[in-house]
Order: sequence, then C-alpha cells, then structure tokens
Amino acid sequence: MTAHLSVNLNAIAMLRNRRELPWPSVVGFGRIALEAGAAGLTVHPRPDERHVRFTDVPELRALISEDFPGCEFNIEGYPSEDFLELVETHKPDQVTLVPDDPAQATSDHGWDFIANCEHLTVISARLKKAGMRVSLFADGDSSVEQIDTAKAVGADRIELYTGPYGGCYDDPAGAARWADMLGETAAHAISLGLEVNAGHDLTVANLPLLCRHIPALAEVSIGHGLTADALEYGMAETVRRYRRALGENI
Repeated sequence: MTAHLSVNLNAIAMLRNRRELPWPSVVGFGRIALEAGAAGLTVHPRPDERHVRFTDVPELRALISEDFPGCEFNIEGYPSEDFLELVETHKPDQVTLVPDDPAQATSDHGWDFIANCEHLTVISARLKKAGMRVSLFADGDSSVEQIDTAKAVGADRIELYTGPYGGCYDDPAGAARWADMLGETAAHAISLGLEVNAGHDLTVANLPLLCRHIPALAEVSIGHGLTADALEYGMAETVRRYRRALGENI
C-alpha cells in the first residue's frame, strides 16, 4: 500500500497574504499539484485567516469537484461552530479535527481524547451524519487508552502528529526512536479498525523511514517542507519527488 499525498496549501496562502495581490494563486498551485498526481489538497482555515482564507474554500472545492473528481479535499481545524458550519457548507471528503488554540502558529500536539471524549463524540457524529470522513489529530506516542478512546468517539481515522519525528532531521537515532513509536501507535490504531494518516514536518528525506514503520499508512498531509522544495524544484516536480518518496513508481 502506498500512502496518498495531500498537498497542504497553507504556506502558499501565507505568502500570498503578505500583499493585497492575487498571487501566488492558492487555487492555481492546487491545480498544479493535482495535475502532477497529488491525491488531494489540504487547507487549515484559521479564525484570523492568516493562512487560507474562508473565500479560498469554495474555490478549492469547485476545483476538485469540477476538474479532479477522483481527488480528495481535506479541511482541518479546531471544531468551533464557525468551522463546523464551514465544512457542512462545502462538504470536504475529510475533516481533520485539531486541538489548536487560535493563537498557535501551527498545530503542535494531538487531542487528549479521554478528556475531550464527550465533545468529540458529538462532533464526530454530526460530521459523519453529513457524509464526511472524520480524522482526529493524535500524538505520535499516544497511549493505548488514548487511541482506544479515539475509536470510541467515532473517528474514522487518526492523523499522527509527526512534528517531533521531523524535528530529528539531524539526529538519525532520534528519528529511529520516533519512527518506532509512530509505528507502534499506528499498529494499535489499525488493529482497532482505524485508518492512519500522518502530517507535520514530513520531507522527501524522512518519508521512506516512516512508511517502512507504517506500511498501511493511508495519507500524508504535507505543506511546509513541500512548499520549501517547490521554491527550488517547482511545484509539479516537487509533488513527483514526494510521490516517489512515498513509494510510487512514477
């Protein structure tokens, strides 16, 4: 099994937002990524719209629905009422719920599923009733009890937070330890019937090791490293490089 690549467009949007100008085009770079074989697009519309804007969401929904119907749209965010209404309006294929404070620079931890069990159960049921897959952000070293609870609240998938793993870019021994932990957490989730995604600070260099430890990995969502590489290689070639790192024969 080869994990699907979902290209996170937040860094493209952040660059655009430095000026009151329409470039770089979030939709345009989304199109390039999909034409190069990405399996989908990810956005995280935060309340202050410092990255993806709410007005980007319908345009990206239309891009996928009209021109790339075999691809997926993943919207991630904290489940405020405004966020829930946004996804109910635009119906992404997958909603990834993260426990972000609005002031955070980026997602940096998974849910405490036990502490948030009741809240997440209600929200998961609401989203699934509307026909969307629910993925919940989880720490890579989550306990068995935490992952059991993620299953119990109604998640279809978990997305493993791989920030600490990506942070070991100059520490092979540390990366190996984190790959082992991520693999163990994923194996338990899969044994429960959950599918497993991963995201945060993933790169061409560290994807192969992660995939070896999680051979049933369903999807990776990658933005920062992929966008940095796109400055050097171009978006289309960068998407192909990441697909090859995931094991695709292209």
